[in-house]
Amino acid sequence: MRRWGSPNRFTFTFCALIFPLSTQCGLAGARPASVAQTSTSQPSAQLPPREEIPPLASSTPDQAKTEQYTLSHEKYEKAVAYSRADYTLYFVSYILGGIFLFLILRLGIAARFRDIAESASQKRWVQGLVFVPSLRLLIGVLGLPVRICWHQLSLHYEQSVQGWRPWFWDWTKGQLVALILWIIFAQILFAVMRFSPRRWWLLFWFPATLILLVLLVIMPVLIDPLFDKFEPLSDQHPDLVTSIGKLTSRAGVPIPPERIFLMVASRKTNEVNAYVTGLGASKRVVIWDTLIQKATKEETLFVVGHELGHYVLGHVWKGFSAGAAALLAALYLMFRGLHWALHHWGHEWKISGAEDWASLAVLLLLLQVLLFFSSPAISGFSRMQEHEADIYGLEVIHGLIPNSEEVAAHAFQVLGEIDLSDPNPPRFIVFWLYSHPPEAERLVLAHNHDPWSKREKPKYVK
Repeated sequence: MRRWGSPNRFTFTFCALIFPLSTQCGLAGARPASVAQTSTSQPSAQLPPREEIPPLASSTPDQAKTEQYTLSHEKYEKAVAYSRADYTLYFVSYILGGIFLFLILRLGIAARFRDIAESASQKRWVQGLVFVPSLRLLIGVLGLPVRICWHQLSLHYEQSVQGWRPWFWDWTKGQLVALILWIIFAQILFAVMRFSPRRWWLLFWFPATLILLVLLVIMPVLIDPLFDKFEPLSDQHPDLVTSIGKLTSRAGVPIPPERIFLMVASRKTNEVNAYVTGLGASKRVVIWDTLIQKATKEETLFVVGHELGHYVLGHVWKGFSAGAAALLAALYLMFRGLHWALHHWGHEWKISGAEDWASLAVLLLLLQVLLFFSSPAISGFSRMQEHEADIYGLEVIHGLIPNSEEVAAHAFQVLGEIDLSDPNPPRFIVFWLYSHPPEAERLVLAHNHDPWSKREKPKYVK
């Protein structure tokens, strides 16, 4: 239920691992948060007098009704300051990423790496093993200061508790994983370019999509455990697994207990989250231990119901399909853009043609631009899926949890408060960045989605 959620794992995996300068996505992306709305036609966060909100307690029928997303004065100011700095870093990361790639081309650094690779061997695949790591290492180092600023921001506002040494080790592991993927994709891409200079964008799409599909399947099993500890939820919380079983049975799509995992997030963060990931045999629901620690059992079950909605409604497959279609369009635009750029600046950049290893930097620059301007579409698609999952979560717990609408509303309040969700972000930011509906909208939805009293059929859970 985070702002940078996980239903569209295809898109986020592609962004984070194939093009790590785009720090919006993936393992080390922009900070997760739910958000509120600024429009006067919708509810907005309220700024109360200087007093603390009541401590978190189990939801009961006589609990005070949570009608609006409300923060104490202190947390209101912290959430605003934290979020504004976060937005600034997001745009700075894209601008700097574009500048770095342009300078790598303009200063002839990419051409120099190419010359070194060609002098190392006449074999193209050996040249790739020299050129790609050189370019990848340079880009990783250039992007490191922004990553450091992001982590420092999280530490300052007490969202992260991870020390610098383990953080840097995670960053290093991320770079190594990204390097392996870069080498695989680059070797295939340039082999296809040589085979079909005018149709490489289409021919490359097939193996690229297949590899990303495999990556989506193996990511929960092989990659995620490199960064976090996972264990069966039943080992520590068998009662919660039993309650989740009731939700899944009601949904008609039972999830085996061995596919419900607990992630030990408290070693790194104070934030709370849960998500669904994987495909086929690797598909699973993951619950952070911080969520169980800081929310009531009823609120945790609603969050699980939301993630169950992603599972039942096929959002992972839909996200993969949408991402595959977007990848095809992006490859075609990159094909056209590459020839246009080389026609105008190829001589200046010392790049002889599309099959030149140095042209990879041009493709990355084009991808940087495409990812940036496609952000609203990606975010909007995700917001739609998250809204559907919110409705599903409300419907699947109805009748199983007393006062379920208040439980859901208070869960949104708790998530927003703990994660320092921006109470009043600019509408442009919501449009451009937010993958989840505004917090205030979600909270009101919890009280207003009531097909049962209107004698209407629920949308998803019959």
